[in-house]
Amino acid sequence: MILGSLHARLYVRESRTLKDKRQVVRSIVDRLKSGFNVSAAEVGSLDDVKVAEIGIAMVGFETAAVQHVLQQITEALRKHPIAEYLGGEHSVGSEVV
Repeated sequence: MILGSLHARLYVRESRTLKDKRQVVRSIVDRLKSGFNVSAAEVGSLDDVKVAEIGIAMVGFETAAVQHVLQQITEALRKHPIAEYLGGEHSVGSEVV
């Protein structure tokens, strides 16, 4: 099996409080989990009202398939109407035995 991960940074424009930000992040994480069958969680910038860091992980049988899903996730995050995609780092190819 192939392990893939993505660490994405988002700017939550309309967030005024941590509660606002967490509501947006929870919505994004839930959509990623159900729409792409991945594990996702907020992993950084927990006390920043405007910036969210989301970690995403998945496993698959083929490197190309895992890369494709991570690319689709990146594109979905870029198109999000409230959170602006600031960038991300992805890693694919670690074999899990």
